[in-house]
Amino acid sequence: MNTILLSDTPRGLRAAAGLLRQGGTVAFPTETVYGLGADARNDRAVARIYAAKGRPSFNPLIVHVRDLAHAEAITEMSPAARALGAAFWPGPLTLVLPRRAAADLSELTTAGLPSVAIRVPDHDLAQRLLAEFGGPLAAPSANPSGRVSATRPEHVMEGLEGRISAVFDAGPTPVGLESTILAFDGDTPVLLRPGGLPVEAIAAALGRPVDTRAARHITAPGQLSSHYAPRATLRLEAAGPGPDEVWLGFGPLSVLRPGLNLSPRGDLVEAAANLFSHLRAADALAAETGAARIAVAPVPRTGLGLAINDRLERAAAPRPGEFSATL
Repeated sequence: MNTILLSDTPRGLRAAAGLLRQGGTVAFPTETVYGLGADARNDRAVARIYAAKGRPSFNPLIVHVRDLAHAEAITEMSPAARALGAAFWPGPLTLVLPRRAAADLSELTTAGLPSVAIRVPDHDLAQRLLAEFGGPLAAPSANPSGRVSATRPEHVMEGLEGRISAVFDAGPTPVGLESTILAFDGDTPVLLRPGGLPVEAIAAALGRPVDTRAARHITAPGQLSSHYAPRATLRLEAAGPGPDEVWLGFGPLSVLRPGLNLSPRGDLVEAAANLFSHLRAADALAAETGAARIAVAPVPRTGLGLAINDRLERAAAPRPGEFSATL
């Protein structure tokens, strides 16, 4: 398969919508990361997402729609869910909600679950693509499963060229971190994955705390223990790099050490935007120099730091098929 590079023009949008209607896969930018989109109603199209990414079939996909009204046509929204949608959509919030019986979605999109993960992207091109296509798009991050998410079109091509129909050449994504995923256990809001919307903002909007306990089962994207992994292993909470390690720092105290820095200013927003591209660069540097690991400086666990640490911990987790001495 030849992967087509599309421009952000009316002609490019028409071409992308045509490919999607034919069951193709198109990578497009959102405010968070690049998504690999396919018609969420088409079994074959969704299967092509799994095939391109090498994604486990039990990990459901996020459905992208144009607005709150389209989300309500697919899901059963409680008053609290509707309030969050009104407050934060378009934006980096995904809600896991009961799927309406009449919703025309592929079972592959929801991985056979009675719920659906849904969001409204806050990116002009993504909105125009949804309008041109005229339906919901299943769109996980546009990278091989378990690898670092793509925040630039060249990242998409590095991992998926020849596996997908097309990618928009539309520059870097502004947030650079996936959406926050939230579900409800009765009336209790439950955080399933931290992301681009701080959990504190959700709690403030609802007027009550969010339960951050870990879910027992895979009910939403991004919950696999080993995920977002570069090829090199990671050593977290490091005070500095060892002689056989590449350094990934954070904050002004890390600047003098050779290597990469998520944010020399200690800015969590900057660190979030740089996270995946810096993991890629550190991984490439480790391969080039023969380093055994990537040593990562501590990152505060507040605001967006919660999501950054979540990604780093998943990247550092034992990979499927690897031996772990921890019981």
